[in-house]
Amino acid sequence: MLLSLILTLITFYKWIVILYCVFSFLYAFGTLDGRSPIVFQIGRFLARMTEPVLTPIRNILPRFGNVDISPIVLLLLIQYVVVPLVVRLYIWLVIGPRVSF
Repeated sequence: MLLSLILTLITFYKWIVILYCVFSFLYAFGTLDGRSPIVFQIGRFLARMTEPVLTPIRNILPRFGNVDISPIVLLLLIQYVVVPLVVRLYIWLVIGPRVSF
């Protein structure tokens, strides 16, 4: 139960990161009107959810001109580091420390 809730929240956060990328792409090319209050509120919400995690990744990564690969790095970290750690921690808590990985 707890594992499925944590994994659901992680999946929800991955979708927020993906939506932030699509939103910023559409905003940058003028498809979305930044003067619209709804567009502004959605963009602000997505930025507030993702920027605290993306900013430290941007500080570590080298610059690639105007290309921001920090969302890709974040999604890869979630997929290949965070999710397996949560699953292993859950298994360790349920079965006990006798199991080796």
